[in-house]
Amino acid sequence: MEKNKNLYGLNTFGMSAVADYYVRATSEDDVMRAIELSCEKKLPLLVLSGGSNMLIVEDLHAVVLHMDTRGIEVEGRDGSDTLVRVAAGEDWHETVMWSIENGYAGMENLAYIPGKVGSSPVQNIGAYGVEARCVIESVEVIDISSGERRVIAASECEFGYRESIFKNSARGRYVIMSVLFRLHSTEGYKLHLDYGNIRAELEKRGIENPTVADVADVVTFIRRSKLPEPSQVGNCGSFFKNPVISRQLYETLIEKHNDMPSYDVEGANDEHWKKIPAAYLIDRAGWKGYRRGCVGVHQNQALVLVHYGGGTGKDVLMLCQDICRDVKEKYGVEISPEVNIINSDFLARCAVGGKVE
Repeated sequence: MEKNKNLYGLNTFGMSAVADYYVRATSEDDVMRAIELSCEKKLPLLVLSGGSNMLIVEDLHAVVLHMDTRGIEVEGRDGSDTLVRVAAGEDWHETVMWSIENGYAGMENLAYIPGKVGSSPVQNIGAYGVEARCVIESVEVIDISSGERRVIAASECEFGYRESIFKNSARGRYVIMSVLFRLHSTEGYKLHLDYGNIRAELEKRGIENPTVADVADVVTFIRRSKLPEPSQVGNCGSFFKNPVISRQLYETLIEKHNDMPSYDVEGANDEHWKKIPAAYLIDRAGWKGYRRGCVGVHQNQALVLVHYGGGTGKDVLMLCQDICRDVKEKYGVEISPEVNIINSDFLARCAVGGKVE
């Protein structure tokens, strides 16, 4: 346990912010100690994973629990599928690579997403037409208020586009300990190739019959070409959600902007909705490559807000708000951040630890 811990090196934006208390957890015992500390100090418990899905905008009067647990284990098989349990502190990209190296399919489109496994169900992370919910079987958690362990089935997680129960109704209530994934046999598995530039890049490489490894390699290549490395410039990857708009608004927009990309929306009444790339709207509104002092919009990817150093989370948040306002005025479309904005309002919804017997 550390007091007055600066979280500068523990969030990919590289923001300087001080937490009242900090606990690094490599075991369940560490997690329980953090819950008890939260109870003792009457402070909310904030779970920090890879620090890649958050923007910290102020010092944190909280107990910050940094999940650094490790372990990947095959739990069993169900027909041609394999159930694999992964500890929350495992690196996400390394887990994707592990799945491919061991002959499993399902995660390949999610390669090179920054962060830890524990954050994957929170954000329902996704890329290139695939989301984490496609492979999540269940999530093992500890209830912060009671210290009780429970398993939440994927059907109970209320997964949506960059949404889940962990981000909404149960935000700040649980510590995610591990995720159980349902991975597939590569035999007869249908690859997802029609989102983004995957198929074009495969054709460019002369690959006619791609494998899951080929897809992961292409996805990694594309993401690396568009996204800056956090070690070089602070960022958290894609900052904004792609907005889902009514078909009526879409048809109005496409008349004026006939090059605007769009994607169908899966689910009930999906024929009434369209998903529009936020990057297109931000780029056409003139923000791509924009810089304001210590922060800006990345020159190669309009979805990415960057921190060049010396700035604050509030600087990034103000830039975000200005971009959202401008896009709304120019296109009539509301865009919003997919990252968590960590401030006192966020902490007010985080649970205070209960006494663990």
